[in-house]
Amino acid sequence: MSVHTIHKICRQVLRDHDFRGRMQLDPAAAIADYDLTSGERRALLAGDVVTLHHMGVNDFMMGYLARFGSCGLSVPIFNEKIRSVPH
Repeated sequence: MSVHTIHKICRQVLRDHDFRGRMQLDPAAAIADYDLTSGERRALLAGDVVTLHHMGVNDFMMGYLARFGSCGLSVPIFNEKIRSVPH
């Protein structure tokens, strides 16, 4: 599992304006060179934060994707999805 790689992607969305723009316009192309399993890639591109959460991805880190409108996420969508996860 490449949870660390997904965390790197989330941090890069926060820090790298060029990468952030690519993630907003064409996330599949933006992450094409990252070493992810097909399931991780599919969940990330779908904005499936519940699946990513169950894989061990940090909720706070995923919030960067929502904050900057990546992978079909917005803050309200992210909040709705992540609240469905039983804690």
